[in-house]
Amino acid sequence: MESKKKTKPRAILVFGAPCSGKTTFCEKFSQRFKAPYYNLQSLREEADFTEKQIHVVLEAISKTGQNIIIEGGLDTENERNAVRKLLKICGYNPTLVWIQTDINTIKARLKLKFRSVARAKEEYDSRIRAMEAPAETEKPIILSGKHTFDTQLSHVLSQLS
Repeated sequence: MESKKKTKPRAILVFGAPCSGKTTFCEKFSQRFKAPYYNLQSLREEADFTEKQIHVVLEAISKTGQNIIIEGGLDTENERNAVRKLLKICGYNPTLVWIQTDINTIKARLKLKFRSVARAKEEYDSRIRAMEAPAETEKPIILSGKHTFDTQLSHVLSQLS
């Protein structure tokens, strides 16, 4: 009698510069695969959660055993490693996805989002100061924020298999 190996649920962790296309990718990926999507940055800002509270939320989410998509709060190597470590302990197979977009596109998107050049510059500068490029050991899947979702999806799926 053959025993079937249960595959670990996946956690897709998406990070990148502001207005690079992270949210659009996450929402479409979530819809396509009917996987819950969580924005950790929103939890921090809107619910005023601490790091400890975010980890409690992640532990609760991980008990579902569902594939999940996570965005935000992954700007530094330490943040990404802490979330990946927690998810691994909870039985997940975390995968990093780094969405990159050229600066002119980002600036145009920020201007649309904030309707103010000054506010757009302030947001970009503060977020970029906090961001760290991934270390070689992190091995993210790199996507262009200017490609179509189908192109992005194809690349991610080819890397996951």
